This record gives sequence, structure tokens and C-alpha cells, in this order.
Amino acid sequence: MVNEPFREKVAIVTGGASGIGAALCEELALRGAVVVVADLDGEAAEAEAAMLRGRSQLARGARVDVRNSGEVADLAAAVQAEFGSLDFMFNNAGILSVGEIRDLDPDRWRNVIEINLFGAINGAHAAYPIMLRQKSGHIVNVASLAGLISSPLYAPYAASKAAVVAMSSALRREAAGFGVHVSVVCPGTVHTPIFDRSDLANVPRSAVFKNSPLGRISPQQAAMAILSGVLRNKEFIVFPLLARIMWLAHRVAPNSLDALHRRVLLRFRKERLS
Repeated sequence: MVNEPFREKVAIVTGGASGIGAALCEELALRGAVVVVADLDGEAAEAEAAMLRGRSQLARGARVDVRNSGEVADLAAAVQAEFGSLDFMFNNAGILSVGEIRDLDPDRWRNVIEINLFGAINGAHAAYPIMLRQKSGHIVNVASLAGLISSPLYAPYAASKAAVVAMSSALRREAAGFGVHVSVVCPGTVHTPIFDRSDLANVPRSAVFKNSPLGRISPQQAAMAILSGVLRNKEFIVFPLLARIMWLAHRVAPNSLDALHRRVLLRFRKERLS
């Protein structure tokens, strides 16, 4: 059954060729939206769009580097010109760097911040003027539970996602009077390729999965939770339930998760490579 709120609406999803992004594209298409699958891997983006078109759903693939504000702006303008509107901008592209700060160099920080933070900034700047002219639209920035609760071993990622949370909250308040909605997504651990592709500093890849304090949900579950939150125009879309409980505990007692973080860090340090 097609969900009417998304029917014939136009959505761009960055990082749309895999993980949460691909699941969002598929769920949006099932609900009748026009989907633009945007990804740095242009071939993968077109393959995802072709799969959706094979199901008689309207989709386009587009190569875009979210670090490049001009490319993102050009894409948003082209989509608006082709389809007549831009209703949803899902700024989902992101990368992960894992390791202790003592093992990280500035280039690692810069790469994470350019993609995670400036990717969301560039997406918002590309979509917001169009939505202001329309007096409608919804910008959805995908952050992380790590953006709400700082955790050891993920400092660049957490810093970038915390900035995305802050930017989203500020934009939501500025945009409210113009008919434009803004939400920020803060999931717990989702089973996506971001872990397989993550940049690791002085630790084996197996340790990243073993030491995760949260169970992982599927991208499809994540996509459904995100769209449910978007439909309700929630400011913070936090899931699954355990992530919401941890967020609440942290807000009520900021040191309540310290013991958990210490255990994770101690286990992690046992597997340092040097």
C-alpha cells in the first residue's frame, strides 16, 4: 500500500547506494516517491536506481561528492528543474574512523569532518533555498547516537555528528516560520557497510564489532524508523529503544554510562596492534 504523504514527492538521498541510504531509497520508492540516489560511487548509484526502475518506480542515479558544495547544489537545482520540486533532502552520506585519539592524525579528523559534517552542511545549503521558495520541504540530516552521547574510540565521528545535531537544531528553528521542516536522525548501531569500510587506527577490524556495546539493527528497520519520524516531524529521531534509553539516561545523569565506556575501552586496548 502506498503511503500518501510520500506519493509523488521528490527526494534526494546522499550515500544512497548502500546501507541506510539504499534502504531509504527503496522504502521511499515503495511509498510512491520520486527518488534520486546520490552517491560518490556513481555506478552503484545508477545500479540502485535501475533496480528501483525495474520495479516500475521512478528513480534516478547521480554521482555526487558531498564534500563539494557546488556539486551538491547543482544536483539539487537539476532535480528541482526536472521534477518541479524538491520535497525531501536526506543528508545521509558518512564515514567512520575508529581508534584512540593518540593514534589519530589531523588528516583522519579532516576527512571525517569534511564528509560527515560538511556533507550535511552542503546538502542543507543546496536544498534550503529551493524549499524556501516552495514554502515547503523537509531536510533530514543523518547523525548518530554518538552525536548525542560522546564515546571513546569514535572521537572524530562523534564530534562530526554532534555538530550535525547542533546545526540541525538551529536550522529547524530558523526554518519553522517558512514551512520547511528539519529533523536529525540519531540511530544506534545499524548493520551497514560503514563498519567494513571504516578507517581503523592501530586496531584490528574484528575488535570494532566485538566491542560494540549495542546490538545492530538492519538498514531496513532503520529506514522505516526514519520515515516514521519524518512523517511526525520529529526533531530528534532516535532508535532503537535501547538507544533512546541510553540517551535518556545520559541526559538525566551524564556520568551514568561511564562504566560501560570504561569496559569497552579496556577490551579494545587489549587488541591494540602496537
